[in-house]
Amino acid sequence: MDLENNQDFDLEDILKEFGDHPEEEPAAPAGQMPELRLDEEPAAAAEEPSEEPKEPSLPDTQEFAPVGEEAPEAPPAADEPTIVVDLSEERTEEAPQPAVAEPAFEVEEEFIPAPIVFTPRSRLKELKKQLVAGPERRYYELSEMGTGRLQAALLVNVLVVLICAGVTALFALDLVPENRIKLVVFSQVLAMLVSAFLGSNLMLDSLGDLLKGRFTVNTLLTLTFAACLIDSVFCLKELRVPCCAAFSLEMTMALWARLQKHNTEMAQMDTMRKAVRLHGIVRVENYYEGKDGLLRKEGEVSDFMDTYNKTPSPEVVQSVYAVLSLLVCIGISIFAGMLHGLSMGVQILSTSLLVAVPASFFVSISRPMAILETRLHMVGTVLCGWEGVKDLCGKAVFPISDLDLFPQGSTKLNGVKFYGRRDPDEVVSYTASVIHLAGGGLVPVFDQLLKSRNGSLYPVHSFRNYGDGGIGGEVDGQPVLVGTMAFLQDMGVEIPEGTMVNQAVYAAVDGELCAVYAISYAKMRSAAAGLVTLCGYRKLKPLKLSGDFMLTESFLRSKFNVKTSRIAFPDRDTCQKLQQHPIDPEEPVLALTTREELVSSAYAITGARALRQATKLGVIIHLIGGTLGLIIMLVLGYLGSTELLTPANILLYQLIWAIPGLLVTEWARIV
Repeated sequence: MDLENNQDFDLEDILKEFGDHPEEEPAAPAGQMPELRLDEEPAAAAEEPSEEPKEPSLPDTQEFAPVGEEAPEAPPAADEPTIVVDLSEERTEEAPQPAVAEPAFEVEEEFIPAPIVFTPRSRLKELKKQLVAGPERRYYELSEMGTGRLQAALLVNVLVVLICAGVTALFALDLVPENRIKLVVFSQVLAMLVSAFLGSNLMLDSLGDLLKGRFTVNTLLTLTFAACLIDSVFCLKELRVPCCAAFSLEMTMALWARLQKHNTEMAQMDTMRKAVRLHGIVRVENYYEGKDGLLRKEGEVSDFMDTYNKTPSPEVVQSVYAVLSLLVCIGISIFAGMLHGLSMGVQILSTSLLVAVPASFFVSISRPMAILETRLHMVGTVLCGWEGVKDLCGKAVFPISDLDLFPQGSTKLNGVKFYGRRDPDEVVSYTASVIHLAGGGLVPVFDQLLKSRNGSLYPVHSFRNYGDGGIGGEVDGQPVLVGTMAFLQDMGVEIPEGTMVNQAVYAAVDGELCAVYAISYAKMRSAAAGLVTLCGYRKLKPLKLSGDFMLTESFLRSKFNVKTSRIAFPDRDTCQKLQQHPIDPEEPVLALTTREELVSSAYAITGARALRQATKLGVIIHLIGGTLGLIIMLVLGYLGSTELLTPANILLYQLIWAIPGLLVTEWARIV
């Protein structure tokens, strides 16, 4: 019996551990391997070989019972101790036998794990543990955070702003009785506390940023709440209505900005986690006629993950302004307090902090990005941080190929008609040979036609691209011209009447028309949207790098209804050089696309330009509004005039600057 597949036992260890056992051994159950006997002197007989074969004695013989029958019991040797070892892995339960000894080993029962109860939340946690760090994991983290509480807080804050604005309007119109002024003050302070409670997470995070050495507009908002809270104590003593409505409006905008940032980041991670293949856009200096080129190459996930979380330049400007405005507000309040008392100084401080940061300043950066990301997510595009946005702007050319304008499958052969006495298969071979050398989107169409006719390609000599809808060359000693009908007519080829086809390739051999191939170019919405978008920016010039001679300037104008004067059409040699232009692998990737459509790359470039313009104008407008507010507060603090420091005027000032601030963010929709 083969013992290699069984367990190995040391005889001395077995004897030490178990010693002598009962001489009777249990019968092997049906269908189970019989027990193996290990004697103390197994090699005794092997040392003295016998000349004549002898039949083994009964104690040295092991009999195996057939399957389904019990093995007969073999009596042990009288003078030799026997060790019984059970090597079976499983034991079949049988009726107890009084004369049978217990087995040498007890086999543990097989452990059967309890079934896992499926719950969505536990399943989500299990998946998160298995995911690697990257867009997928970040996406699940953001989805687990959710936006329900944030949306509820935002909605309640809007209601608080409306209530405070209504009460402020009644007070401004002298519709509040004098005996109810104290109640109005209490209600305004209570509304401010409710608004601060709803935005408590935001304020705590801003204090955490302050401990990390970062001062943001949210940190300034937290300090504004502290100043308004101190001012409310003087308001209760002096029966003066505080500017709680303006604070609640700023808190609402701050919560809206946080919601927009969450949705934007989640959409970006969703785009990246669904990507099968990434295409990056890089900027190459001095690519064509002294202009930089925005070229495409293979992209990686790290190109986005290493840049998206960096602080953009507009936020840096915003933070610097927040620090400076805080210092200016403290200086104005100290100046007013020294001239007109502590109460006046505290009032000037709270109102200065409110007017220094217009409410829409909180969404001047997040809202344009949220608007743009809605469109970029639809076409599978992400921008690689603010550095990518800046490098995508400026004067540049963007090369487009035949597949960009007419993707694979959009160009088809509708039919062919032959003229003259030449062999049709020969005409097809001549035409396919010239087109194959020219390249472009027609190559797969004519390769398939050539394959269906079992034709072959010929070498082409003296190839020439005429650049006016036609090509030519010498094939098998015959001059061949291929192009549009107008091209062949200009070359002196006679076109018979009744052969006019809107989209067709005409082929002539030795000056005689031989074939007309009807070609259909399907207009794809993605290609049309991408080309129109690229032609809409003055500092961006599409560069047509294609070998399809049919894609002439007049054809593109009629097909896509674009101004072809905005498109550059270099000659064939220049196209070949530009197509082989090397790209430095160390060039930073500015944007990533998950699709090969033209609209994906076009929206990345034009979207970055619109985003930069909207963000820059938004920041500038709010800086002007805040600076103007600080100048007004300095004048009022010097004069000690409090007639203009009413809650209605402060709220009205916030709303006035919110109108241009929000309108500028809509610029990001112009992609």
